[in-house]
Amino acid sequence: MSFKSICAVPGVKAWGVKEGKYGLALISASGTAAGVFTANLVRAAPIELMKKQMKAGRLEAVIANSGCANAYTGKRGYADAVTMTEYAGEALGIKPSRIGVASTGVIGRYLDLPLIKKQCGVVAPKLASTPEAEDLAEKAIMTTDLVPKHALVEREGFTIGGITKGSGMIAPNMGTMLAFIYTDADIGAAKLSEALKLATKRSFNRVVVDGDTSTNDIALCTATGEAGKVNIKEFSAALEECCRSLAKQIAADGEGASKLLEIVVKGAKKEDDAEKVARTVIESPLVKTAVYGEDPNWGRVVAAAGRAGVKFDPNAVSLWISDGNDRFPLVKSGAIIADLAAAKMAMRGKNVVFILDLDAGKAEATAWGCDLTEKYVEINGKYTT
Repeated sequence: MSFKSICAVPGVKAWGVKEGKYGLALISASGTAAGVFTANLVRAAPIELMKKQMKAGRLEAVIANSGCANAYTGKRGYADAVTMTEYAGEALGIKPSRIGVASTGVIGRYLDLPLIKKQCGVVAPKLASTPEAEDLAEKAIMTTDLVPKHALVEREGFTIGGITKGSGMIAPNMGTMLAFIYTDADIGAAKLSEALKLATKRSFNRVVVDGDTSTNDIALCTATGEAGKVNIKEFSAALEECCRSLAKQIAADGEGASKLLEIVVKGAKKEDDAEKVARTVIESPLVKTAVYGEDPNWGRVVAAAGRAGVKFDPNAVSLWISDGNDRFPLVKSGAIIADLAAAKMAMRGKNVVFILDLDAGKAEATAWGCDLTEKYVEINGKYTT
């Protein structure tokens, strides 16, 4: 077993435990910190707490539980989120105000605080900087995820590692996802926040599994500073690469998914236009079901693009389909030129990519998602029972 994510970053320790559907992870690392949060009006208690605590721009540890979202739980839920930071603070010898907290699971249920306190007591003494530690921390925060998700980006002079969970209730503004990212770069909180927001915009905010936005989305990034000062442009690019890898893993592990879907939009007037089109196409149920059925229905892709609220000439667009390696033309400057047999062959693998050129400018953006299968309905039809 080798390092894949957070414990490859100097100064980071982790551990986790999972008992049935209830898990708990602790991660310790001291440094400047930044966070991004769900855009949902209904925000979970940990989000409300963290929006306040992150104003200080510093974290020394994170506690995260799975199985209960502690969302739509009112004043009691907020008090419980505070209690979680107190449990971690007591176990680690850290001020609760310097501890990040996150929850994921069923909405509208109260936390089992005695269980969390017990799990915290089990996990805290075992914190370590080992591959096993990061593996257990990853698994502790999983809910309907089928696989753990991690990324490691190494540059000359600094390292960035991250873990995330997310499989359903995934839509732009972010998705049910928790992400904990660490770096040994020395970066101030303001610059770190700016870099994280841009990386999130180009990664987590371009992932769609089902079009629902979670109450609990949070991404936290802590910079320990052990590697010294770095070039901010190089750091921002590396952070975006890390977040993009995590985002694609979320999309590939979407609830019930059998294929990773990627939409590349080129030729837009500006990046925001390309992003709007890509997100609209990726969230279309008709596009997603066509991908599941391996039906190269280019009409659905173009129709979805047309309702994105972005002006372009439909008679000027071009569209290709790809399996990630070879690509095949479907539409050229508004004319249908598809080879149906070749297009269907391109959809038989695990990756399906549509490349749409609007022929309206030079900007581009990419969004990621997955197909929509019967399994998604099965998973979510009985989620709480």
